Amino acid sequence: MPIINLETRIKASPEKVFNLARSVNLHLESMNRYHEKVLEGRKEGLFEVGDTVKWQAQHFGFNFKLEVTITEMEQPSYFVDEQIRGPFKYMSHRHSFESDGEYCFMKDEFEYSSPLGILGKIVDALFMKRYMTKLLQDRNHLIKASAEK
Repeated sequence: MPIINLETRIKASPEKVFNLARSVNLHLESMNRYHEKVLEGRKEGLFEVGDTVKWQAQHFGFNFKLEVTITEMEQPSYFVDEQIRGPFKYMSHRHSFESDGEYCFMKDEFEYSSPLGILGKIVDALFMKRYMTKLLQDRNHLIKASAEK
């Protein structure tokens, strides 16, 4: 099962970065190139534990739907969103936030499993992990830019 671990150093408080990371509006802005939109669930504001949202986005020229729920949250330390239905066999994304007093270290642990058995493993090895890493890095770049301005 692929796991993507990222760390982004941001000159802002963990509280500020935590709120930006769970902002529906900022998420949509970061996924604009994928034409992502909310089909059901919270359409603006900040995600809270128990929230469920159904997204639709375009990847590889196809529309995909992904329904996730926020399963855990401890402000401003971490939150977890997990797939209920969607293109992955399994998906869990843990967002955590730590501070050294000057910087917030935003950490992503994105764990997923592709469907289709061995074919899914081949897709992961060829491009899916790289694609998802770039998507998360682009999102983190926008969070960092928003927090530091």
